[in-house]
Amino acid sequence: MTTTLRVVSYNIRSLRDDPAAVARVVRALKPDVLCLQEVPRFWFWRWQRRRLARACGLRIAAGRRACGLAVFTAPGVRRVGREFHLLTRVPGIHRRALAVAVLEIGQGNEARRLIAASTHLDLYDEPRRAHTGELIAHLDRARRRYGAPVVVTGDINEQPGGDCWTMLCTGLQDGWAVAPMGEELTFSARDPQRRIDGVFAEQGIEVVGCGVPADPAIAADYPLATDHRPLLAELRLPAA
Repeated sequence: MTTTLRVVSYNIRSLRDDPAAVARVVRALKPDVLCLQEVPRFWFWRWQRRRLARACGLRIAAGRRACGLAVFTAPGVRRVGREFHLLTRVPGIHRRALAVAVLEIGQGNEARRLIAASTHLDLYDEPRRAHTGELIAHLDRARRRYGAPVVVTGDINEQPGGDCWTMLCTGLQDGWAVAPMGEELTFSARDPQRRIDGVFAEQGIEVVGCGVPADPAIAADYPLATDHRPLLAELRLPAA
């Protein structure tokens, strides 16, 4: 028996735009797993994250103050582990990291585990390449430790065909490339020109569809909520 779930990756620009619009977008997409980038890190950051999770009908599964990353989950998804890895510091630029939630979906013998990770890579080429190698190594260790397949999502700050995108696709599937669904371009929300956000799934996971949802009722909130558009992937986990 297979298990299907909805994973959303979303850069919310520290909720500097319209937090209510962010929550409306997330609720409309009904994710089982929400991987966030640029979550608030400063004033009342814990309160802001908890308030956002409540507004979305989700729970916080992973994430720390540093680097603005978090993983939220729907009530039916259980967290059985979590990790947070700071990537190598590069003087003069924003610190990068990887937030990891080890999740369990389903009950009893039908339960499936998944490692869901969120990251936000650098604007500069060399640090971005180095950090991509580091996060791949962290995910490989998590896969061995927990015996579960991996999905990593995030703002890659690079388009397909770049070095980091290619590194990620060496062992993982680019969701949009495998099963395009909806629209392709994720940035900017007001004038989409580039695909710089991705959902990358391990080979054993079936990508049913991946893309920016095009429903006008949801899309009207995109430019109000933040500067990125959300990326939704429907994934089917393999049988135990």
